[in-house]
Amino acid sequence: MSKILIIEDSADINALLAETLLSAGYETESAFEGISGQKAALSGRHDLIITDIMLPYISGDEILRKLRERSNIPVIVISAKDTVSTKIDLLKMGADDYITKPFDLGEVVARVENALRRSGGFASSQTIQLRYKDIELDCSDMRVTVGGREVKCTAKETQILEMLLRNPDKVFTKANIYESVWHEDYLGDDNAVKTHISNLRSKLEKLSPGNQYIETVWGLGYRLYKN
Repeated sequence: MSKILIIEDSADINALLAETLLSAGYETESAFEGISGQKAALSGRHDLIITDIMLPYISGDEILRKLRERSNIPVIVISAKDTVSTKIDLLKMGADDYITKPFDLGEVVARVENALRRSGGFASSQTIQLRYKDIELDCSDMRVTVGGREVKCTAKETQILEMLLRNPDKVFTKANIYESVWHEDYLGDDNAVKTHISNLRSKLEKLSPGNQYIETVWGLGYRLYKN
């Protein structure tokens, strides 16, 4: 099932698009402003992106520009701007299609189908690889390797590793990690996080005993090991 990211600040339009695409057999994820939209767009989790242009904090055209530096994922722009020059500029920037508001929902589904068909409909067309020391994480299939050898990580271990690799200088608290990976409120029980961090360390260091990858910053949390 293809997964579509919808970046649209109007909650009503976002919900309408999501409901329509879900009914058409797609999986959807929604973002309502530019910062979270750009983060999601660059995550490598989606097969197609639908974005508005006028978004809070970061505009849709800036998200498109940033995305095209590293990915060929299909992008459909929706906007109330209907000037020919705006459409031409966005298509030259790398948009695959442009839909003017107000739009017909059936047309949106048809354009999504066409864009996915042209791209092959696979997230692998936008492969993003994260690297640290001899670790590689392929975001298209969430495959982890150390020195070229695959590490059998659980889904949550892989998500934790992805957080660390995407933010190599950031210290993540146990609450940060739990709420981001488990999608639940952190109530102070850190056993789940500690266990997953410990297992992840063991798996990585087993394949490369001379390397340290994740360090504990006492009283704060975890980050990639600083030499």
